[in-house]
Amino acid sequence: MTTIAVIPGDGIGPEVTAPALDVLDALGLDARTDVLGHVNADTYLRTGRALSETDLDRIRPCRATLLGAVGDPRLGDTAYVRSILTTLRLELDLYVNYRPVKLWHDRLSPLREPSRRAVDCVIVRENTEGLYSGVGGSTRTGTDHEIAMDVDLSTHQGVARVLDFAFSVARTSVCLVDKANAVRNGGQLWQRCWRAAQDRHPHVATSHLYVDAAAMRLATDPTAFDVIVTNNSYGDILSDLTAALAGGIGVAASANLNPTTGQGLFEPVHGSAPDIAGAGTANPLAAILSVALLAEHLGRADQAERVRGAVAAAVARGHVTPDLGGSLGTKEAGAAVLAELARA
Repeated sequence: MTTIAVIPGDGIGPEVTAPALDVLDALGLDARTDVLGHVNADTYLRTGRALSETDLDRIRPCRATLLGAVGDPRLGDTAYVRSILTTLRLELDLYVNYRPVKLWHDRLSPLREPSRRAVDCVIVRENTEGLYSGVGGSTRTGTDHEIAMDVDLSTHQGVARVLDFAFSVARTSVCLVDKANAVRNGGQLWQRCWRAAQDRHPHVATSHLYVDAAAMRLATDPTAFDVIVTNNSYGDILSDLTAALAGGIGVAASANLNPTTGQGLFEPVHGSAPDIAGAGTANPLAAILSVALLAEHLGRADQAERVRGAVAAAVARGHVTPDLGGSLGTKEAGAAVLAELARA
């Protein structure tokens, strides 16, 4: 039997994880869950460490981990969040961040032109290198002469493997997004790996845009894209932009994957949202759609499509939380998806 690790986390994380687990249970995937409810900010504040080696030993054998959200306003820096997210990504070598984006209903789009609203694309983001690698430092900190440096790290192996993954999930085309004209050394490496990847996948249409041009194109006509592949920081920004074009981060799911080992971490991208934690109004759809990605990862594409169909039906009926124009609370919105699953 497959074991799925679950980290509800902080803020609205436990609130949205609960209905997501209800959906997971309704799918009948022949899987058991191992809930690590203690991996949160309270543990970090008490012990100085949120994710122990014992916790990692429980997670490593699992093909999938479902994460709610991490982050707490009591902690003034990013060390706590990095101690969980970065640790999991590096320890499990989850080198692909996979962010599918789809407009679930026309009324959710901010675009005026109807013909350009139907976004249905994927952002493939390199997930372990780039500016988020943690390489860098500072000197003379806190003085007028302070110098700070963060290294935009790229390796041939890291770039080549994420490009190949992008081609593997393309339906029609892949667009490389970089800033090779300004970031010359890393840009040249990405361009060399890109040309080699094009040679390995000659039957897939390709294009290239600098990141500023890609942002403008996404904001005006996101229907032009199938798969966008890019580095860690550009992918972080562009994936949030595409989420906004599809209804907001309340419906934005993500997967952190290692296609070689078959391990994956699945999470909504909205964060812990401490301003609404406990209010019962958080949107559970991103967490539920993360379960769809998880089911797909486990080889149950049929069940993943059932979940997406149920989400689409609930959105069409207006059975959603206030951020999507509805009036339901978190539990009620989750129940609406369950009802659609049962109806289907």
